[in-house]
Amino acid sequence: MRSISRLLLVALAAGVLSLGACSFGSDSDSLAHMQGLRTVVYAAPDLESAKSWYTKAFGVQPYFDSPNYVGFDIGGYELALDPHANVAQPPGAGPAVYWGVADIEAELERLVALGATVKGPLQDVGGDIKVASVLDPFGNRLGLIYNPHFSANR
Repeated sequence: MRSISRLLLVALAAGVLSLGACSFGSDSDSLAHMQGLRTVVYAAPDLESAKSWYTKAFGVQPYFDSPNYVGFDIGGYELALDPHANVAQPPGAGPAVYWGVADIEAELERLVALGATVKGPLQDVGGDIKVASVLDPFGNRLGLIYNPHFSANR
């Protein structure tokens, strides 16, 4: 059991595995339950430019749009833009968040065409899983993952 836990931690740290909807602790300890990721917040010093870029990048309009916060529903998860958050320094040094894609090569090319720069080149990390990352025009790291073994709808 210890080796399985260690393997899971290594996979999580490498960004190869996502927790999705899961729970920790006993059923009677409702405060210990993790329900999975909900929101990823990106710094958006120029909120209007960031809103426009992310609308094009993800192909959806914001579901929440205010001068202090913009939220997008991306496959049941929230991508949020915060004009008051600080971009990690150096750019891209913040947490690695990977968005699932069906065709990683095409998405990487499309995001670069929209003005992103490659941070982590496309690589096969084993088991037919591929990852890459870009920096958006504002300095936030945007990870991409193609993982044929994982479905968020489980």
